[in-house]
Amino acid sequence: MSHRFDPTVLREYDIRGIIGETLGPDDARAIGRGFASLLREAGGGKVAVGYDGRVSSPMLEHALIEGLTASGCDVVRIGMGATPMLYYAEASQQDVDGGIQITGSHNPANYNGFKMVFQGRPFFGADIQTIGRLAAAGDWLDGAGTVETREVEDAYIERLLQGLDGIDPAALARLRIGWDAGNGAAGPALEKLAARLPGEHHLLYTEVDGNFPNHHPDPTVEANLADLKALVAAKNLDFGVAFDGDGDRIGAIDGEGRVIWGDQLLSIFAEDVLARHPGATVIADVKASRALFDRVAELGGKPLMWKTGHSLVKAKMKETGSPLAGEMSGHIFFADGYYGYDDALYAGIRLIAASARLGKPVTRLRSEMPAMVNTPELRFQIDESRKFAAIAEIEQRLAESDLSVNSTDGVRVTTPDGWWLLRASNTQDVLVARAESETQEGLDRLVAQIDEQLAASGIARGESVGH
Repeated sequence: MSHRFDPTVLREYDIRGIIGETLGPDDARAIGRGFASLLREAGGGKVAVGYDGRVSSPMLEHALIEGLTASGCDVVRIGMGATPMLYYAEASQQDVDGGIQITGSHNPANYNGFKMVFQGRPFFGADIQTIGRLAAAGDWLDGAGTVETREVEDAYIERLLQGLDGIDPAALARLRIGWDAGNGAAGPALEKLAARLPGEHHLLYTEVDGNFPNHHPDPTVEANLADLKALVAAKNLDFGVAFDGDGDRIGAIDGEGRVIWGDQLLSIFAEDVLARHPGATVIADVKASRALFDRVAELGGKPLMWKTGHSLVKAKMKETGSPLAGEMSGHIFFADGYYGYDDALYAGIRLIAASARLGKPVTRLRSEMPAMVNTPELRFQIDESRKFAAIAEIEQRLAESDLSVNSTDGVRVTTPDGWWLLRASNTQDVLVARAESETQEGLDRLVAQIDEQLAASGIARGESVGH
């Protein structure tokens, strides 16, 4: 027995594909067999399995469990829920050695995939390629694992609430907050959480529906926050919080309806965390604003710019002992008082906590940030075989110039006007660009530099494409 995956599904941070085209039950079974074989060889034997609200998720769960048990791993089914609930089960259950969440994250409804954790560390990159090699060779261990079901949602809610420990209940009771689950998998946990929170809470779209009838569950796209903005305005709420399809990415708006982007949220969290961890390292990805890195330094922390990708950031946090990290995409990671994984529900709790501890409303925290002019994330199609080569050519040209270049992940070029970034996506056949300045004129000059470098490599920027 052997299995070959469609070459597009084994990606850098996870496994993802289109149901019925590039991903199906046979793939799920092979993933289970490979993961179980690797875990048993590493001395583990029990895997937690969860899934999101997509229509195809129960089918993939069934096949994945068949694969895990056929290679001798015992399975703990935690049922439908947010990805961080699966991470919580893996981190908190003493007898569990690994975890797999079936989720299409923020992709369209016909996608699905798998996010994995292995003995407490993210499972990505070379690990995922190993799953492919084991499948192609049929090189799996055999066995007969058991299956049990465990209820973890209530314990997970209790753990989330610990993020408010030590905060004056009177300050919390005054808060009025809007929440948008986007019909994603975090909805049921959000309902239970909001019922336990002090203050007044208004919830949107908590019913899980894998067809996402109200709006696409990607809170980093401002259009998807329209309903939350309307709710906050109509009820005159303090702020609003939104989640992606599997609850590991947060979006937020203040009381005036302004978006609080991922790096701006991180700036708020950094002020709170660094007060308790003086001099600590705070990690952000290469897409984050210079204002964030400057703010972390100003607060006495060590800002560290790192590669984009939730698995890469989690690995870097472990390596550096960082208590806090985040990405522009809304993945926020707390090792301060938590487990170090990305959990949007917990980040929502910590936004409440930060506002209370800092003694400032969220709207004021947002207003105090420097006004920067930036492009949205510009994404444009490029042939898969060309994307890394093009970035290498650009890096080579820039090395011969007198520009200040950071090549942590693609090229991030700093000039007197601000900075611009060009990198190859690890998950799609696209190049990603972003630029930031203090003035529109400066931004125009930065974007012209991006276009100049692309043209020198025979690439036209073209229309921006979606995620």
